[in-house]
Amino acid sequence: MIRVGVFGANGRMGAEVCRAVQRVDGLQLVAAVDAGDPHDEAEGCDVIVDFTHPDAVMENIKWCIDRGIHTVVGTTGFTEQRLEQVRAWLADKPEVGCLIASNFSIGAVLMMHIAEMAAAYYPSVEVIELHHPQKADAPSGTAGSTVELIAAAREKAGLGEVPDATMHDPDGARGAVVQGVHVHSVRLQGLVAHQEVLFGGPGETLTIRHDSLDRASFMPGVVKAVQDVPSHPGLTLGIERLLGIE
Repeated sequence: MIRVGVFGANGRMGAEVCRAVQRVDGLQLVAAVDAGDPHDEAEGCDVIVDFTHPDAVMENIKWCIDRGIHTVVGTTGFTEQRLEQVRAWLADKPEVGCLIASNFSIGAVLMMHIAEMAAAYYPSVEVIELHHPQKADAPSGTAGSTVELIAAAREKAGLGEVPDATMHDPDGARGAVVQGVHVHSVRLQGLVAHQEVLFGGPGETLTIRHDSLDRASFMPGVVKAVQDVPSHPGLTLGIERLLGIE
């Protein structure tokens, strides 16, 4: 039996995680902690799932690692500096695992994997990510991860800059440029989490789109991460390895 705690338990994702854990044999929800609650009730957990806020997540991770508790983190806002800090904390606790993922949807992971495969073959690429208006960060963590994969594949293939003759864009209509790729963020009521990756080449386009219509779509990935993180010490980025997608 894996004893599970949830940080951010009253949030949309945290509440969904609590329900998912309670439905799975072999998992036991023993702590549901939200902002302002003491962490003490989570000290007996084997794994803690964090869906909180970028301003709180680092302190939460350190609290868990210091106590030898494995973590599954879906909170976004991670920079390379933050990841290096987590690695440093884990170095003092080599038996502890921490999995940080920008997206736990299996469909989203496949979307990113396919985009990485396609990136070497198309000179043009843009990313459109669409989320609910309560999302704290833009671009999304999923978009950031997707662009990172695309940029690495383009560099390996020897592709140059994405063609773009725009010279005048005072209002930012072309979106943000992340690692050489234009990324457009939409925040709209009624949406959950959606992303399109658009590729273009001579005479053709390829669009890869994934839609999460309900937060339940993230739960199989979260559950898999909770079950597997104790056997993956150190820092794991994404759920790809757990799914055999690398």
